[in-house]
Amino acid sequence: MRLLLAIILIALLSFVAEYFLPWWSLAVVCFSVAAFFRFNNGKAFLAGFLGIFLLWFVAAFIKDYANEHILSSRMAQLFHLPNSIIFLFIGALIGAIVGGLAGWSGAAVRNYFAQKR
Repeated sequence: MRLLLAIILIALLSFVAEYFLPWWSLAVVCFSVAAFFRFNNGKAFLAGFLGIFLLWFVAAFIKDYANEHILSSRMAQLFHLPNSIIFLFIGALIGAIVGGLAGWSGAAVRNYFAQKR
């Protein structure tokens, strides 16, 4: 239950942060949420990964649907991909890896300082 809450919180806070700040502000959000929830490294990576993957894929799909898949289809052709959904998936995967590593880092830093005490 906490994992699902963390995923939703990461997606919502990252959406707000990326609206006002650069794209990499998602890493700060994932780091903070993973440290706050006191996850182990695996769950922290999973929370950051899924939260950002869902956010970026849904946001890209909504924008792509609005322009009738024109840009993503052309980009998929440029990269020799079979369809535009795979292009959106790969874009979301790149952001998800950043979010997962940031979440993992947040949990690792939290666990490091908890062991020192």
